[in-house]
Amino acid sequence: MVEIAQYRGTGKRKTSVARVILRPGDGSWWINGKTLEEYFPRLLHRYQVLAPLRVAGVEGSYDVRVRVEGGGPNGQAGAIRHGIARALLQVNPEYRTV
Repeated sequence: MVEIAQYRGTGKRKTSVARVILRPGDGSWWINGKTLEEYFPRLLHRYQVLAPLRVAGVEGSYDVRVRVEGGGPNGQAGAIRHGIARALLQVNPEYRTV
């Protein structure tokens, strides 16, 4: 049986904790049962969350699933960004230099 490749990362900021799972896909988002646009209506928070994927040059290449709790929108966006960055390091450790 073939397993689907998935990469996990846990991010923290202030009192927020995010558990992130990246899977190769078409770039769909799931954050606590909502899409990225529904969960973060402010463009600033979306930009912050997408930053690690954009910097690594893999935006739209992975499906992102996130469970996040605690804190407010700013802290949650930072925790998700941290979790995505950690998961990307599992994909390719050379992303650390980027």
